[in-house]
Amino acid sequence: MPQSRAIHAAALAALALLTAGCAGYHVGTESLYSTDIQTVYVPTFQSVSFRRNLGERLTEAVIKEIQLKTPYKVVANPPADTILTGLLVRENKRTVIPSSAGGPREAEILLRVEVTWIDNQGNLIRQSDPIPVASEVAAIQDSAAVFPEYGQSIATGQQQAIHRVAEQIVAMMETPW
Repeated sequence: MPQSRAIHAAALAALALLTAGCAGYHVGTESLYSTDIQTVYVPTFQSVSFRRNLGERLTEAVIKEIQLKTPYKVVANPPADTILTGLLVRENKRTVIPSSAGGPREAEILLRVEVTWIDNQGNLIRQSDPIPVASEVAAIQDSAAVFPEYGQSIATGQQQAIHRVAEQIVAMMETPW
């Protein structure tokens, strides 16, 4: 009996040590985002592209990602705790592999967006570190491959790139470690 008590006490001590080391950790998505923020206003992203509705489609994708992955509530009108604005500064389509018929066998759609996230006092919440643009702006860029020979369209590639950029923008909203 005394030996089983010693084993039981050692097991309890080991369990106490293991759980004490985890005291600073949090579980769930709430730990990834600031608890000081409850609402985000996302005005329609502006676009310098000649392609119609890219800014609107990107805004819609960002709002869906915020609602899906963050604890923040997106509001339709200010006032809000924060404001997330964006400008689509570049949209390119380039042929990666030409076909023998002269069209693209593989094309690439590239989107570049400058994003600013401020609080309702105008203070900057998020800025870019390694990207060489203005310090109050974070530049997000991604691309998607398009294979016209397999029935994919430019719109399909744009939507893939929009979704990837929206994911990066919402990832930018996470609290830095």
